[in-house]
Order: sequence, then C-alpha cells, then structure tokens
Amino acid sequence: MIERRPFDKLGGADHGWLKAKHHFSFASYYDPRNMNWGALRVWNDDEIAPNTGFPPHPHSDMEIITYVRDGAITHQDSLGNKGRTVAGDVQVMSAGTGIRHSEYNLESETTRIFQIWIEPKAFGGAPSWGAKPFPKGDRSGKFVTLASGFENDNDALPIRTDARVLGATLKAGESATYALGKDRSGYLVPAVGVVEVNGVKLNSRDGAAIKDEDAITVTALEDAELVLVDAA
Repeated sequence: MIERRPFDKLGGADHGWLKAKHHFSFASYYDPRNMNWGALRVWNDDEIAPNTGFPPHPHSDMEIITYVRDGAITHQDSLGNKGRTVAGDVQVMSAGTGIRHSEYNLESETTRIFQIWIEPKAFGGAPSWGAKPFPKGDRSGKFVTLASGFENDNDALPIRTDARVLGATLKAGESATYALGKDRSGYLVPAVGVVEVNGVKLNSRDGAAIKDEDAITVTALEDAELVLVDAA
C-alpha cells in the first residue's frame, strides 16, 4: 500500500520568516487522524528566511533529524555543542531527558530543511547531538543510510530508535530499490524531482506513506533527490 500525500494538500503555516508544511499533525495544524506513521511522528518541510531562525527552546524524548536541502542551518545547544550543517548534510539530536537548542539561518539565502522526528524506543538517557557530511555523489543511484538505530549501520549518525533515515540521488531514468519489509512503515519524500514509487507518481515534496510492501523501487522521471524513513 502506497498512499500519495500531495504537497499542496499538506497542513502548514506562514510566519513570514518561516514557511512550513507539515506531513503530520503539528503545532497549529491539528489532525487527530494524521498523528504519525509508525514511530515517525513529524516531517516538516521548512523554508527559513535569511538571518532568522528558531530561538532557544526545549525538547525531550525524541530523535530529531535535520536534513538540509538548501543553504545551511547553525545549531547551538545547552550542552555546548555548536555546528553549521550545509545542504546535503545531516544533523541528529537525541533529546533524551531534555535539551535546549537554537537553529538559525545565518546565511544570505533561504535555507530549506526537512525536520524529521522519530519516537525513541525508550524514554530518558543523556541528550546528545551530532552532524555529518553525506556527499550527494556517494548516494548516486542508490540509497545510503544517513541516520540509524541499528548497530550494523556503522557509517550513519546514531539514533535511539529502531529506524533508518536514508537518502538517494537519481538521474532521470535511474531506479533504486530498498528492501522495506511488510512489517515496517516507510515514508518517502522527493526533495527534488518527480519519481514513481512502485508505480505511484510523486511530484517534488509530495509524501508517500508506505505499508505492507516487501520492497520499494523508486524510478526517477527527472533528476531527483530522495529522503526515506524506515520505521517500526
């Protein structure tokens, strides 16, 4: 089962400095029928104006993955971590027992991110933060794991949940396959480009909620950049 969720039908908000689209119920967009997809709780498509951002605010008991699509995001938190994550790269924050952080676009251009929240497999634990570059060339024609809670995914950023966040870049006409498993929940969004997922067409920034599929094959109808969450 693959359910297309068109970008122009998503909930959202326009705060001037922040234009946000929400794939799931979030903040002022409340939909009790659309709270999560498995352990995936939030997928926000955010556009942040230059020299603006999110001032310090708290989180707890959530795995928060930020995928930067354009521009850069600058992070600072109550643990003393500071970092600038640029387009194509990923940062991960395990909120654990509690952390405060800020995220600002200190660039001269609009920053565009996917912010993904996945519920942890256990509450508590010391909070942590990390970031890592993932060159798009290394993901050409295949899915690469960006963040993972599975021990064997040694090259991925660690998260504390039975889930993976994966990325791929495909040239027009190329395909990539991922073995999901019928007991798993998948959610895929093309950051750029038009694709087909097991024959279901997705435009740029549409979502695909995937269930009861042994594997998914994504075929690019034009050059595409993909992000996929595989969750319990």
